[in-house]
Amino acid sequence: MAAVGVGGSTAAAGAGAVSSGALEPGSTTAAHRRLKYISLAVLVVQNASLILSIRYARTLPGDRFFATTAVVMAEVLKGNVKHLVLFLHEAVLVQYVDTLKLAVPSLIYTLQNNLQYVAISNLPAATFQVTYQLKILTTALFSVLMLNRSLSRLQWASLLLLFTGVAIVQAQQAGGSGPRPLDQNPGAGLA
Repeated sequence: MAAVGVGGSTAAAGAGAVSSGALEPGSTTAAHRRLKYISLAVLVVQNASLILSIRYARTLPGDRFFATTAVVMAEVLKGNVKHLVLFLHEAVLVQYVDTLKLAVPSLIYTLQNNLQYVAISNLPAATFQVTYQLKILTTALFSVLMLNRSLSRLQWASLLLLFTGVAIVQAQQAGGSGPRPLDQNPGAGLA
């Protein structure tokens, strides 16, 4: 079998031949590691900028947008609108039994996203972000209690560290002497 090389020349390539452009086995791990850290950095920037931009938009003076509208538009913009309409017709009207089965989790997800806007409107951005991470702790506790999963000592230590960080931020927020905007209610934000 012949392979065409650069400039149109051909070279015989046997079944076990390796291209000169093949990566070394160790270089794929380095590339994967680099991609992993780049992905992590992008996700950190994305999540931080999302919270900060929502916080900024919700604390501007004047009329506020409806949180429900923002949640719906965020979900709509994740995909192609034409495909979304066709999919919704098929899923909601044609397969209505499946829609009814998913109604409760869908409503809970919608409620969670709307409550997220209430929380960020009533809490400083840093407090919201740290408190929002408690979802990791509650998920872990529910998986242990309800699903009989077990966690390693490192995982328990990480959860304890997360809880301690949240507690410190909340204690600083409660003991803070700085003025808070009049239209913010930290109790409602935490609830």
